[in-house]
Amino acid sequence: MSTALNVQTDELPALLAEGLDARWQSFLQRCSEPQAQWYQEFTQSEARPKLLLAIAASPIFLDYCQRFPQALIDLQQQGLLDAPLSAGELTEQLAAECDACSNADELAKTLRQFRYRHWLRLVWRDLNRLCDMVATTAELSALADVCVQQALAFLHRELCREWGEPQSADGRSQQLSVIAMGKLGAGELNLSSDIDLIFSYPEAGSTAGGPRSVDNQEFFIRLGQRLIKALDARTADGFVFRVDMRLRPYGQSGPLVVSFDAMEEYYQDQGRDWERYALIKARCIAGDEAANQRLMASLRPFTYRRYLDFSAIESLRDMKAMIQREVARRSLHNNIKLGAGGIREIEFIAQCFQLIRGGQEISLQQRPLRIILDELRDMELLPAPVVDELQAANVFLRNAEHAIQAWRDEQTQQLPDAPAPQAALALSMGYDSWEAFTAALAEHRQRVDEHFANIIAAPEEEGSTDRAAIQRWEVLLNDPDADSLTEELQAAGYNDAAEVARRLLALLTGAGVQRMQGSARERLDDFLPLLLEQVQEAEDSGRAFLRLIPLIEAVLRRTAYLVLLMENPAALGRLVRLCDASPWVSRQLAAHPVLLDELLDASSLYSVPDKDGLRSELRQRLLRIPEDDLEAQMEALRYFRLAHVLRVAASEITGSLPLMKVSDYLTFIAETVMEFVVDIAWQNLVEKHGTPCGDDPRRHFVILAYGKMGGIELGYGSDLDLVFVHDVPAGVVSDGERPLDGTMFYTRLGQRIIHILTAQTRLGQLYEVDMRLRPSGNSGLLVSSFSAFRDYQRGQAWTWEHQALVRARVVAGDPVLAEKFTELRADVLGSERDLAKLREDVLSMRDKMRQHLLPSGGEKNHEFDIKQGLGGIVDIEFMVQYAVLAWSHQHPPLHYHTDNIRILESLQQEGLIPEADARALIEAYIAFRSQSHRASLQEQKGQLSGEALAEERGAVRRIWQQIFDEQ
Repeated sequence: MSTALNVQTDELPALLAEGLDARWQSFLQRCSEPQAQWYQEFTQSEARPKLLLAIAASPIFLDYCQRFPQALIDLQQQGLLDAPLSAGELTEQLAAECDACSNADELAKTLRQFRYRHWLRLVWRDLNRLCDMVATTAELSALADVCVQQALAFLHRELCREWGEPQSADGRSQQLSVIAMGKLGAGELNLSSDIDLIFSYPEAGSTAGGPRSVDNQEFFIRLGQRLIKALDARTADGFVFRVDMRLRPYGQSGPLVVSFDAMEEYYQDQGRDWERYALIKARCIAGDEAANQRLMASLRPFTYRRYLDFSAIESLRDMKAMIQREVARRSLHNNIKLGAGGIREIEFIAQCFQLIRGGQEISLQQRPLRIILDELRDMELLPAPVVDELQAANVFLRNAEHAIQAWRDEQTQQLPDAPAPQAALALSMGYDSWEAFTAALAEHRQRVDEHFANIIAAPEEEGSTDRAAIQRWEVLLNDPDADSLTEELQAAGYNDAAEVARRLLALLTGAGVQRMQGSARERLDDFLPLLLEQVQEAEDSGRAFLRLIPLIEAVLRRTAYLVLLMENPAALGRLVRLCDASPWVSRQLAAHPVLLDELLDASSLYSVPDKDGLRSELRQRLLRIPEDDLEAQMEALRYFRLAHVLRVAASEITGSLPLMKVSDYLTFIAETVMEFVVDIAWQNLVEKHGTPCGDDPRRHFVILAYGKMGGIELGYGSDLDLVFVHDVPAGVVSDGERPLDGTMFYTRLGQRIIHILTAQTRLGQLYEVDMRLRPSGNSGLLVSSFSAFRDYQRGQAWTWEHQALVRARVVAGDPVLAEKFTELRADVLGSERDLAKLREDVLSMRDKMRQHLLPSGGEKNHEFDIKQGLGGIVDIEFMVQYAVLAWSHQHPPLHYHTDNIRILESLQQEGLIPEADARALIEAYIAFRSQSHRASLQEQKGQLSGEALAEERGAVRRIWQQIFDEQ
């Protein structure tokens, strides 16, 4: 029997036919003889064109046939290959197969074979256009629903045998509610999508009727873990669906499962606008139906306001701007989901109306995109031609998405760049060539992008340009010489015109500019006249232009940034103002031009969100990144930190952020980053080694911040003084495939955290980290057990280490362990001490610091060092630390806080220092720190003239003498 396909030239494009015969013969050799006979006969049947299209446009289709050679045979013989299947029919099939399973391993095998069998059927139907896009996505969603439901039912029964049945306090049975989000929630799942889930359960209680009793949350956390493993884990049979749990309350740092009440409380008290946006598509797919209806009803008031919610417009505008910046920053042109004119923009258009009007218009509270678009047309909220174009584009883009994913069953929306998958995509979409397909794609995307641009468009900024002046600069720069440039710059009011002319000529004649060609050089030629004209508005035009030259040099190969500034004159004006005010800002922008995106929106540039807002924004960024892409997560963390520190600097420069709030926000940024770094490091380690905590949802780990971060006083360039502590019991071993004992697990966790913080990437380090304040310093363990940390603080720590403890606090990690640390800190700081010995130790340490950092023992070059100088910042800090250690045993409020100002206020309130002295120290401290911030932005050392701040320094020295009784 011949095993050749003998593909004819009129059956497939030559590029796709090439090598297909060899692959087919290799496949048949791996089949049994009856199977090979069936497939050969199938190639000669009327199904031949469909088979050729399937295996040519989807190489993975043939791979899966090879893995499960009987699957296609069974589907065809049962009449299912060309047929649609309802959710009920899928449920009936899978339920019967799961009932035959005796354990979780058999369940996993059954689920995977079921998934691949129906994946083959759906790809067959989709590529051959035996069904439309809506039917494909609906069946894929039904397939996911059924797999979740049947796996959950089997695992629930299995866990009940081990732990008993979960019940409420009054004895009613409980089930796990599974909420599908995103594409699955809307019933619009694609061929290779992961599934976004949230788990919840109705009420607190405990299990009954089993060998042991546990509380309901512990039961459902274990059940949720088993469900994820049953669906997500890769085995010899593949996987069922990748599961993403990051949309749950508190994200990765939150418990895997929460009660209905806890979920409702979270969204009402802490839910953010983007979470409203996400909940639009939420749908319960498993659990008790009545309970599920109750849960969704409780969440509806958060998702849909009862009134026309125009307050959402600004946050939607921010989301839209974030989408546009991401497209520009990540060069997503070839991504048909995330790129301009892609699927995400269509979804955003619909969901804007849902958030704003869904509370009053119940018909807008539906999930499927196509239905919402029709509703918007019927309600005359969008013109009918616009809806028609969006609907057509959505069908086209989703079909293209399926064809892209059918190639290798990978979750991607990126257009292929190799000839073979390009040919397959064009063929699947019904086009004779790649060029014809991309032309049609471009038309759809252009229409979508135009409609997207018109949704909640920001008010246009007015601006005027002196065209004649621009032309003068253009003529001058066309053939520049030093004398002419200097003369024109002087006439335009530039300071230091000769130096500006020299640097400008050096730029234009330098190798970087000389290598520029075509549109890149044209962009530079268009940009420089605009810049020269704009810089005239600066306070010191020469200084501003010189500070901008490194930025121009940095973007010579990325002139899209010049276009960004030319297209947004207001952003160019902000750039000039900030660089004129601060060399630190100009250096940051030159080092990281991607931050120019932040100049586009004045409302965000000159305002900083509170800590909840910071968490929400960073969480949104990280949700768009696969959990296993550590490099992308690290870049997202770095961009977030750089962008928000830039916002703080811009707000300080413009005066919209009070000086004493600067450190607060810089600290909030670091704390937010730290929380997510712990999440990422934890998830990364647990994936490899399992959790050392078993069923305990606690992580038993905290990060302590000392120094400036502990005292909520971070500056622009501050490093982080950190200590890691865990309290997992001795002898514990993690429960993964590669188990680690508890000590090694937490050591690895600490190492991973430090790596994420300090690794040099394209955007630099997150933070410099100093771990020397841990017990025994550099010779001590990287991560201390709580008991060892406690014993060290009580029995071995030096006085200076207790001084450091004054400014120590938990900034990330387990709340229970954080409370234990707070109690220990209070106990240590509140211990009664020998005051004479304490005074001697503090004065000795201060003298050592001054001798080391100010070698003359005082001031250098008749200058005042803001930090270390006599009467400076450190003197105030030492007085505060001495006071806390000396008097906390009688005055506990002294150790409640870690920042110096509130401790000084406590000293006054406790009657330990006069109000006038407390006020003098606070005002001096504020003055010193303000000068320190200004010095950072000007990239200057923290030194002032010997006469500066004389009154404040005198007050500090006077009070120092009073406290330490120095003569």
